[in-house]
Amino acid sequence: MWWGGRGQSFNIAPQKEEPEMGHSGPKCVQRTGMLEPRSRQLDGHVASGCLPGEQILAWAPGVRKGLEPELPGTLICTNLRVTFQPCGWQRSQETPLSSEYDFALVNIGRLEAVSGLSRVQLLHPGSPLKFIPEEILIHGRDFRLLRVAFEAGGLEPQAFQVTMAIVQARAQNSQVQQYAGIPLSKAGQSSGSRKPPVPLLETSEDWEAERKKQGARGWRVSTVNESLPRYFWVPKRTLDSEVRRAFGHFHQGRGPRLSWHHPGGSDLLRCGGFYTASDPNKEDIRAVESMLQAGHSDVVLVDTVDELPSLADVQLAHLRLRALCLPDSSAAEEKWLSALEGTRWLDYVRSCLRKASDISVLVTSRVRSVVLQERGDRDFNGLLSSLVQLLSVPEARTLLGFQSLVQREWVAAGHPFLTRLGVTGASEEAPVFLLFLDCVWQLLQQFPAEFEFSEFFLLALHDSARVPDTLTFLRDTPWERGKQGGQFNSYTQIYNPGYCQPPAGNSVNSQLSVWDWDLRYNSEQILQFHNPGYDPEHCPDSWLPRQQPSFMVPGPPSSVWLFSRGALTPLNQLCPWRDNPSLLAVSSRWLPRAAISSESLADQEWGLPSHWGACPLPPGLLLPGYLGPQIRLWRRCYLRGRPEVQKGLSAPTISGLQDELSHLQELLRKWTPRISPEDHSKKRDPNTILSQSR
Repeated sequence: MWWGGRGQSFNIAPQKEEPEMGHSGPKCVQRTGMLEPRSRQLDGHVASGCLPGEQILAWAPGVRKGLEPELPGTLICTNLRVTFQPCGWQRSQETPLSSEYDFALVNIGRLEAVSGLSRVQLLHPGSPLKFIPEEILIHGRDFRLLRVAFEAGGLEPQAFQVTMAIVQARAQNSQVQQYAGIPLSKAGQSSGSRKPPVPLLETSEDWEAERKKQGARGWRVSTVNESLPRYFWVPKRTLDSEVRRAFGHFHQGRGPRLSWHHPGGSDLLRCGGFYTASDPNKEDIRAVESMLQAGHSDVVLVDTVDELPSLADVQLAHLRLRALCLPDSSAAEEKWLSALEGTRWLDYVRSCLRKASDISVLVTSRVRSVVLQERGDRDFNGLLSSLVQLLSVPEARTLLGFQSLVQREWVAAGHPFLTRLGVTGASEEAPVFLLFLDCVWQLLQQFPAEFEFSEFFLLALHDSARVPDTLTFLRDTPWERGKQGGQFNSYTQIYNPGYCQPPAGNSVNSQLSVWDWDLRYNSEQILQFHNPGYDPEHCPDSWLPRQQPSFMVPGPPSSVWLFSRGALTPLNQLCPWRDNPSLLAVSSRWLPRAAISSESLADQEWGLPSHWGACPLPPGLLLPGYLGPQIRLWRRCYLRGRPEVQKGLSAPTISGLQDELSHLQELLRKWTPRISPEDHSKKRDPNTILSQSR
């Protein structure tokens, strides 16, 4: 990230000379010290501030290169991470879990050893090292780069040891299970006295409070589902027996449930694909239809994956993007933009924003039930539902609102972070959540005054996806997180039949959450989470009453639609099984598709011809641009391994603006003497000078 990862100061006990110790931990490692060749348990003094079970494997003195100024220090490899500890650096008492140079082992995407000018070896997990390295380069999956040069003078064996330790640690098959998270007690906090900064939605009370907050009076909290998530919202008039009956006819038992209630009266639902091989009776079909309609006469089924990339497409695009953004990318400078277009990453961002924009119009323009349907209900349903809420209501654009949104639509809904981020090594790797964060960044660029949080907050969230201090993004399901934190309850009967279930009641998760920013970042860093350009006039509760506004009208009586390829197509029936047994063998797309519409859905819904230009929008609704240059590369995130590119980027702090101003003044001094006397008029125009420098 822009300030690095997370970690702690380590106590490295040299055999010949003890390092000078300060009140908060060791200072610089003595250059005469030698590390024990075998891993050892951290001693009690340091273990209290480190990850449980963390062991130092090797270390070596070195110099961090690539950034100004070069920084002497020590490269340390443990069984969980690689970190660079600068000389004189001490662990902050305010943020015991924060450091600038951490790379979790799961975050290392590429490791290179360098000797001289020509010897470069790409080190895969378990591969042997063919020479003593003079320098190593650690490329993070989060686009960060750590470049460390080792010192000569008899310390070459340490350089070899620490490099091989990194290779061997990455090869450990059990490393995922070693990430147990940080108990709040380890972070100096009492789990009983500390209230989570964001509701974790781990109790029925949390879900009930969120339901009331949204004003979803026609819904209630249910716990009868035998699949994920643990708690969910169903129509108030739907019986638990009907919920069980309906959910059995959806893929993986993920039946229709409320994702979000629009203040104007519409409901956004999400569900898995129809399990077309089932054989529902009339009562089952009636239960399914009742839950899909959710009390509305107008129902729109949205084929979520239509027009969106597959998981394999997302993964391939991300790999190509990461390879392109490496400092040693083979793409020529004049062909770099073409290579960027060839990754397809920005195309996929564009597709997601366009579809989310269309769905937000569906939700906003009529009082209806809009159902997002994806086979597994764990990836693009969460992405689109989150974007729709960001586009539709200002409350979701606040710092607290956005964190609550991610917790509800991604974490509690069971997005498989561990698998999608490639931690398990499974073939289903695809960074859908990172694609979502890129979409949010695009919205932040297009509507800078509408969001309370800044680009730096998005960077912190982006980089938190692969850190070992929290289980939020290092488990695939809420059940796995609950198991680690002592929360079994109803899950134990389903996933671990042999385990003795604890007493009934809601247990409190004592693990560190990703939202515990104050335990992982200092106050100066957290201050940069806030967007100074945010307009406080965009108050979440002042723009729209909780009652149905005049611009939203009920849909036609008993109308059922399929939204596909940017157009609404009427359906003869809501479920694929009704009145035609032959439909049991086909997918949920049981009717012919409509042609792709050239007219925007906003124009279609509000009845305005496209040549009128921008149509009047309901209060609070944002419709982003997604054509051509309106979709940009997130340079501060993806080009962090190339420090020279970071200069000149806008900064949301006074000190950052001062740095940028100094950079621009330096450009002026550099290019002004090159202007000839006859171009004196152009010389007075800074825009002309800067355009020439490009």
